[in-house]
Amino acid sequence: MNIDIKEIGQRLKGLREALDMTQEQFAASCNIPLEEYINYESGEKDLTISVLKGIASAHNVDVSVLMFADEPRMSSYFLTRKGKGLAVNRVEAYNYQTLAGGFNNRKAEVFEVTVEPKADDVEIHHSIHTGQEFNMVLEGRMLLQINGKDLVMEEGDSIYFDSSLPHGMKALDGKKVRFIVVVL
Repeated sequence: MNIDIKEIGQRLKGLREALDMTQEQFAASCNIPLEEYINYESGEKDLTISVLKGIASAHNVDVSVLMFADEPRMSSYFLTRKGKGLAVNRVEAYNYQTLAGGFNNRKAEVFEVTVEPKADDVEIHHSIHTGQEFNMVLEGRMLLQINGKDLVMEEGDSIYFDSSLPHGMKALDGKKVRFIVVVL
């Protein structure tokens, strides 16, 4: 089991307990099926950015608190030095590094994501979340699937899309891919 997912689950439990809510009440307040929420809290199931944003919004906390256990402090600007963003490995072979996590009341979640290559027969995991998303490839090549369409993206390519459409990606050429993700 991924330690970072387990830690996010522990922070969810801490938030729920701080709010003096049962698992049933908390799951209902976030519109998450109870069994699914229990799996999130126990660290048995990965949370998508959209689920984290929904929980954060429902309980008026910052996504960074849930993902990184770090409270945003800056309100005029927040500088992230190369390689110094708070990191979390939500799923095996994916590394998320927040680039704006210290900015209070931000309008978007901004990450640098690194994905290691997987075998060709490994199925692409698809996400769906409200809002819009921007991706820009910094290094490598990736296959991005959006609503059943395959798009190959190379270094410097970018895309802006409706993130309520099923989307998922994988690294190509047996090499890692690094890209910027902005979730609105």
